[in-house]
Amino acid sequence: MIVTITHIYELPKPPFLPTSLHLLREHQKLSTHFSFASINSLCRVRGFLKSSKKVDGGRKEELPGASPRRDAAIPQQPRLENQKPKVAPVETTNKKDSCKEVANNNNAAQAFTFRELATATKNFRQECLIGEGGFGRVYKGRLEKIGRVVAVKQLDRNGLQGNREFLVEVLMLSALHHENLVNLIGYCADGEQRLLVYEYMPLGSVEEHLLDLAPGNKPLDWFTRMKIALQAAKGLEYLHGEASPPVIYRDLKSSNILLDKDFNAKLSDFGLAKVGPAGDKSVSSRVMGTYGYCAPEYQRTGQLTVKSDVYSFGVVLLELITGRRAIDNTRCTEEQNLVTWARPVFKDPHRFQELADPLLLGDFPVRALHQAVAVAAMCLQEEPSVRPVMIDVVSALSFLGTGGPDAAAASFDDPSPPSNQIMVGENGNLHDEESTSERQRAVAEAIEWGSTSRHNASRGESVSSL
Repeated sequence: MIVTITHIYELPKPPFLPTSLHLLREHQKLSTHFSFASINSLCRVRGFLKSSKKVDGGRKEELPGASPRRDAAIPQQPRLENQKPKVAPVETTNKKDSCKEVANNNNAAQAFTFRELATATKNFRQECLIGEGGFGRVYKGRLEKIGRVVAVKQLDRNGLQGNREFLVEVLMLSALHHENLVNLIGYCADGEQRLLVYEYMPLGSVEEHLLDLAPGNKPLDWFTRMKIALQAAKGLEYLHGEASPPVIYRDLKSSNILLDKDFNAKLSDFGLAKVGPAGDKSVSSRVMGTYGYCAPEYQRTGQLTVKSDVYSFGVVLLELITGRRAIDNTRCTEEQNLVTWARPVFKDPHRFQELADPLLLGDFPVRALHQAVAVAAMCLQEEPSVRPVMIDVVSALSFLGTGGPDAAAASFDDPSPPSNQIMVGENGNLHDEESTSERQRAVAEAIEWGSTSRHNASRGESVSSL
């Protein structure tokens, strides 16, 4: 076994404190308590808590904490000022306990037994079933161990990972924390069982309140819809830009956006998403998304990027605007695919109000509607490179979400460009040099103005051709 103590996240070159230990010879003579973390088969020992060795007569002599064997040939390295290894009271007794403690020491992903989760869900009774999807069933339960109601996802056993791979993935994903992500509380890996424990979202999914509205229930108002869109965009922006490595959601849809008691939106199932490599790109032999939400290039080639998620978000935003499903086989043929139906309208801003959900009864700011449609149209462009990145989508929707009814004051078809200075990068990203609030307004207006300008230009070309 090679042990390396490091004060930093990556393995140092050279190590601060390396030593080799032959376990078969030394396990009778040396007892060591230490904490460790394993990510992608990489073991990082963060610090010794206690060491001891046997001396004559069987008496144990305690060695100073955080110190290596005295008889080991170890090059001395100067300790960096104010740099202390993180330690935790963990004793390496067996594989199961080690995995449990590793999880508990990496952003509080707790390990639960199958018995605990079965008790919490009344042995996974049908009455506790609250959802079912491509990854498995979700049950509502109460865990007395932590004193809270939770959602327990029982993963489909077909094609399950091995225990080691599952634990590594849980460790990585438990480090993802954002107010617009459903919190992963813990997991169970007893035997062949694979379960994930999430915080419980009492209002269910956006789909239930938007597309499966029960008779007599009040439809979502415009500003609640835009708040949901903004919060979902913020969660996606975090996965793309702040998570390390970046996470590609892969299957964003309205049924995967959950709501708390105040209609705050959080992304779910991100823990089962594709973890993107360093290049933010992946190629899959099997398309895993949902038809109607998948980006066209992903369906054609299996190539998955963050821009694939941007397209899926555009579909969700269009659902929020229109109140229509991404795919609705109950409608006439030309209206069954939401994006296909909406594309001709995208080309004419004067028709944008045709896209508004009839259940809104016209109660929305006209200017805000036009800007929201323009954002959706940008996200749904066929060419991935010209779709915006999520940080710019968040900026545009932040302006819409805080604009209020006065957002409709300006004329939507004003051909003049916005006053803010906008720079459009080669990759379609928008940048300015203004404050955050001005940036939000600028991005929203730039997107709308660009859509209007393209429409006016196409009309000019048609007239000149005559």
